[in-house]
Amino acid sequence: MEMPGYWMDIGQPKDYLLGQSLYIDAQSLKPEGQHLISSPNGNPVIIHPSADVHSSAVLGPNVVIGADCKIGEGVKIRNSTILAGTTVKAYSLITDSIIGWRSTVGSWVRITDMTCTAEGVNIKDESCLSGVKVLHHIPVAGTHKDTVLMM
Repeated sequence: MEMPGYWMDIGQPKDYLLGQSLYIDAQSLKPEGQHLISSPNGNPVIIHPSADVHSSAVLGPNVVIGADCKIGEGVKIRNSTILAGTTVKAYSLITDSIIGWRSTVGSWVRITDMTCTAEGVNIKDESCLSGVKVLHHIPVAGTHKDTVLMM
């Protein structure tokens, strides 16, 4: 069966973020009032209407902020997805990553390089995660690189 539009496998985090970028680009081509895009700081991003994003946060390019998220003062997010119910506290940086539902990212946290968290993860203040996969409901503190955190 032929279907309009495009299709791609988004089963891997890097492919998910690529698909997200293509979707945002496609949305930005639609007429005003017919797309999901907002453009804080000149970058096209998708922010759920129920999300609370501090005016000093810098989002984009290629960012999606889910329902009921709270994005704090001075936060920078690029090429990432923040899923519903997540809080990102002040002055944290998130790039090239996916943060799971109902998680907490503390203040002054650095998350990079395809880090992915599951639901309910609590990342403590001043932690640094690079290329890390974090399973459900795990508290994370300190510096971690290229690993899986299970307990």
